[in-house]
Amino acid sequence: MAAAAGGAAEKRRIMCVGLVCLDIISVVEAFPAEDSDTRCLSQRWQRGGNASNSCTVLALLGAPCAFMGSLAPGPAADFIAADFQRRGVDTAHVAWQPRGEVPCACCLVNAASGSRTIVLHDTKLPDVTARDFERVDLSQYRWIHFEARNAAEQGAMLERLERYNRAAAPERRVRVSVEVEKPREELLPLMGRGQVVFISKDLARHFGYRSAPEALRGLRGRIQPGATLICAWAEEGADALGPDGQLVHSDAFPPETLVDTLGAGDTFNAAVIFALAEGSSLQDALTFGCRIAGRKCGIQGFDGIV
Repeated sequence: MAAAAGGAAEKRRIMCVGLVCLDIISVVEAFPAEDSDTRCLSQRWQRGGNASNSCTVLALLGAPCAFMGSLAPGPAADFIAADFQRRGVDTAHVAWQPRGEVPCACCLVNAASGSRTIVLHDTKLPDVTARDFERVDLSQYRWIHFEARNAAEQGAMLERLERYNRAAAPERRVRVSVEVEKPREELLPLMGRGQVVFISKDLARHFGYRSAPEALRGLRGRIQPGATLICAWAEEGADALGPDGQLVHSDAFPPETLVDTLGAGDTFNAAVIFALAEGSSLQDALTFGCRIAGRKCGIQGFDGIV
């Protein structure tokens, strides 16, 4: 699937709002024992963070996209900004904080299983605010995706989007998606603010659900009428509950060899958003998301998913 050319709707961008961090990734032969000394097979710096990773995937799929999040000046931010530029991701709405440090994640990727273990140093860098979002020209965007983080500020951003959409002609409205990954109580109301809502396997398990279909049926009451609720469940694929109340499913597309699952969920989200923005049905978008996420799990990083 490639991005369509021509027409005002296709030229409008997709924006992802959320975290960017520096990932320091060590690929190890096997997960190390505690209090041991071992060598890694390889090590690299990679731009990370849910919203940031989704921008990488959108750019690789051919969608004009933009990132909105916070950075603080320094070597890590220089690396991140250069990587955004290399990918062609617009960073005009990055909020440069006058003080603080860019969050950093130390990631161990197990070459034997493809699993990833992440330890994030949350530096408490301030997130973007509703005031920052006021500077966004919404007419330039066809889709804005929120990684649920600072609920009060993002709630105000979503209110602005809702006001804009009420006044805009149907073809100029902005579609809105929300990802709720962490089971934090203050984030849960954001589920009711997106037209497309992604929930994580961890969130579903937090509520006691044992499968994606069970979670979708159980959490359906938390989304707005007419919205779509989506839950990926690793090797079991993904399920979605559409506006018509019908459940759709896609199997997973595992690679021959599981190499690196870091960012697989962000890849899935971005691919589903891309497909829906291009006019695909929910079933086709879900299948496309699982297929692209499967390709990502078979490679280190993101190059090679398309």
